[in-house]
Order: sequence, then structure tokens, then C-alpha cells
Amino acid sequence: MRLTGGEILVESLKKEGVDTIFGYPGGAVLPIYDALYDADIQHILTRHEQAAAHAADGYARATGRPGVCIATSGPGATNLVTGIATAFMDSSPLVAFTGQVPTPLIGRDSFQEADITGITLPITKHNYLVKDVRELARTVKEAFYIATTGRPGPVLVDIPRDVSGAQCEYVEPGPVELPGYRPVVDPDPEQVLAAARLIATAERPVIYAGGGVVSSGASEELRRLAELIMAPVTTTLMGIGGFPGNHPLSLGMLGMHGTRYANYAVCECDLLIAIGARFDDRVTGKVETFAPEAKIIHIDVDPAEMGKNVRVDVAVIGDVRRVLQALLKVLEVASHPAWLEKIDRWRKEYPLSYEEDGLKPQFIIRELYHLTQGEARITTEVGQNQMWTAQFYTFTRPRSFISSGGLGTMGFGFPAAIGVQVACPEEVVFDIAGDGSIQMNIQELATAVSYDLPVNVAIMNNGFLGMVRQWQELFFRRRYSYTELYNPDFVRVAEAYGAEGIRVTKPAEVRPALEQAIASPKPVFIDFIIDREENVMPMVPPGESLRKMLG
Repeated sequence: MRLTGGEILVESLKKEGVDTIFGYPGGAVLPIYDALYDADIQHILTRHEQAAAHAADGYARATGRPGVCIATSGPGATNLVTGIATAFMDSSPLVAFTGQVPTPLIGRDSFQEADITGITLPITKHNYLVKDVRELARTVKEAFYIATTGRPGPVLVDIPRDVSGAQCEYVEPGPVELPGYRPVVDPDPEQVLAAARLIATAERPVIYAGGGVVSSGASEELRRLAELIMAPVTTTLMGIGGFPGNHPLSLGMLGMHGTRYANYAVCECDLLIAIGARFDDRVTGKVETFAPEAKIIHIDVDPAEMGKNVRVDVAVIGDVRRVLQALLKVLEVASHPAWLEKIDRWRKEYPLSYEEDGLKPQFIIRELYHLTQGEARITTEVGQNQMWTAQFYTFTRPRSFISSGGLGTMGFGFPAAIGVQVACPEEVVFDIAGDGSIQMNIQELATAVSYDLPVNVAIMNNGFLGMVRQWQELFFRRRYSYTELYNPDFVRVAEAYGAEGIRVTKPAEVRPALEQAIASPKPVFIDFIIDREENVMPMVPPGESLRKMLG
């Protein structure tokens, strides 16, 4: 059958199992939007293209399936860039479609022309400029294959207007075979045995789990491994939820704002088993002092990560789940009572705590945890709100904590929460936000209201760009240079959009406000007026060893 490029794109999306697209129309994508008009695919009209990318990313992180977004050419495409970069840094499967000026006008500085494939080359796994409608179906199939295999990540497909409007005979493409792209998923048996030998001789092992555990669906295998060898587990920010936070072997998060006992354990372990993690600077602190007494096993699907930031004694390349399944077959039961007793002493001596005077963000997040029993889907913005959430909400299942880790994108949390709510319509969804971050994409209230999405936003309102102010307090002699905010009335803003707004100023008001928000069928903004100069502690100063923690 003969179809237009727009119709071929819709058919291709259906073949990939796509049920939802987040987007914003424009001239260069009109043939695509005309095809979407009759399509059995839900389209969520966001109010900014950046929000479309973040919402698609949130959808992907909540489901494990690729998120899809679409924007027109020029500024529409460039508005996706921050969202694409966010997905790239956190290895999130995203397929972005952009319109482009007609092929004869490319390179002529045409109206709304931007070289989006050139712009996004460093922040995508791959990208395409489709110049022939006959190549469109094959390109879409390849894009989804690349985005979801190996180390997941974003792929962009740029479609000129004359291509999406042209017709050709639709032929369903066959299996994808890409020379030079064959991700290794099954581990080398010899490397698995080498890792097993190190584990068998370790006396003070620590498992360091990252986002790869979540993306590969290896949470159950990780729990079995930890219990088999009785090794405590610390997670990265992206790994939160990959191991139950209420498990006796859980150390919580490590790194700059990790628990003292997690950081101390890493400093004193004799074996560090890194699983689906990349040793980023917020985890390692001063690299030369990171895990100084440890042999290191690194398990990851991406061979480029091996030895990139730290030395590795055994590298096991492969899908995390498959590697752990192979390891579990060759490992024997182990116990380390003296090591676990030492860690328990650290837990008791250095618990996460805060002073309970006034309205504290830590108290709010603990109340939310108790009220939802850890079953909510939580997104965050970036900064203090993000770190308090990581510390004080106990996550017990994968894909329940969704945050911008690598890029640290303010404005991510609210549109991501919209994507999560679309993916999980029956679940309670909260965006834990700062008063600075929430204003980056506050226009998405209109999206949430339009689609009856009961997303809840807990705004930690301290009248500052909180994390920047904290650094100014600690490292710049309290010189608060341009970090104090003049904010709107968030309650009235919410109401103006047709949402619900609540203001909380006292601890006794916290739980009733949360209950009211959860019960409401509308999107809800809760404006928590918190202690203005509350800090996130503990904290490893930048460039210092994990042992040198403040607070």
C-alpha cells in the first residue's frame, strides 16, 4: 500500500509498540501530525518542547520502554536538546523525531532551519537525517533498536518536510543488522570466574550498584547476590530503588551526599563490586583516595566505561542481569560477621538526622514516605530537594525514583512526573521540587490539567537557589551572590491553571496537606515554606576524599 512519510512513521511506531507520544506541532511536522490525527496512538501536547523530551524520558524510566517525543524544525528541535542530553547522561531510551526544512532548502539558512543532527551528535547514541521516504521505515526500526539495546540512550531522527509528505509503497523492514554495532550481552565465562575468585577470598566486600541494575531489570539478581555473599550494598543516585532501601544490607547512597556508613565502608572495603555504575566524580570524590584498599570488579554493558575513571582488577562486560545470573551459578555462600558488625556500629554512630525545629524538608519527605508506605513514584528536580529525597524517602522497588543524575537538569522533575503519570495512571506520583527548579517548566501545569493527570508537586520553598546558596555559605563566606529568589504565589499560580494549591507553614499541617493532595483528582501544588538556610548533610567537599565529610 502507498503511504505518506507521515503515515509510514505512524505505522512504524505501532510496530514498535508505541502507545504514547509527547510533542508540540509546527510547520515542518504537519504531514506527521496529519497522520497522527487518525492514529491509535495517544499524543500528549506539552506546552514546551523541552517538557516533551523530559516527559518522554520520565515515561521511559517508569516503564523500561522507549519514550517518544516530537518537535518541529529549528527552535522546536533545539528546545529538545536539554531533554535529549539529560536522557543521554542517564542512559535512558528515548527516540526523538524532529521536522526539518525540505531537502532542497537544507544548508541555505532557511526559515526555522537548524542542523539538529550536528547539534545532537555528542548527546545521542546515533542520529539520522532521512532524505528518502523509502528509507523511513527502516530508519525508525533501527532507531528503536539502537535506543534500547546495549547501554540504552537517545536516538534522534530528523525528517524533512518533503520526506514526511512524500508517498511510497510501504514495506515492513526485516530484522536489524548493523555492522559495527553488536553490543555484548553475554559475559566471558573466564571473566565471570575471575570475579568469582575475588569474591570468594574477600573479607570486607561492598557492592556498589548503579542505574544499570535498574535498566537491565537485575534488581532480584542483585538482592540474591548480596544475600548469598553477605555483602552490604550502596547505590548511586541512579541506582536508587535497584536494591530495597529497607533491606538490612542496604547502606543507602554513597558519594557527596551519601551516608557516612556507605562512604566509610567503601573506604575500608577490600573488594568493591561495581555493577552498572560509572564511577562519576560525585561518587568517587578525590579519585586517588577512592576505595584505596580494594580490588575492584566492574560489571557493565559498556566496554568504554572499563578503566575510564578508576583502575579495575576484573572487568566483566555484558548485560548486568545476565552477568549476575552467571555469577550466581558459580558462587558459594559466604559470611562476613565482623565486617557487618563494624558497619552496624557506623550506622548507629552516624545516622541520617536533622534538627527538628521549624518546618524541615527532611520531615516532609519522611511523612510522604510513611503516608505512601514507599509505594509512590517520585520524581525530583535538581539540587537540595533531590538530595533530601534520596536520603529520606526509602525506595524499595526499581523505577520508583526518577531524577536527572548526570546532567543535573533543573526543570526535569515536573514534566517527567507527567510522563510517569501517563505511564502509571493508577499510581500516586509526586515531583519533589525546589522553588527555583519548578519555575523552569511551570507552564506544564496546563498539560497536567488538560489531560486530567493528578500529578502532585511538593515545593520546598526556601526563597533561594538552595544548593548554590549552600555552596556559597560553605565555600564562599556566605556571599549570597544572586541566589535569593522573588517567587510568585504558587498556590494562586496553580489555581490560575485550574489545578489545586495548598500552602503549608507548620509541621502539623504536613500530613493533612499530603493526604488532601493524594485524594484530589486534580494536579496539586503544595507550597511548603521551609527553613531558609537548611543544608543537605552530610557532604563531601568537592575534590576531597569520601572520608572528609561535613555535617
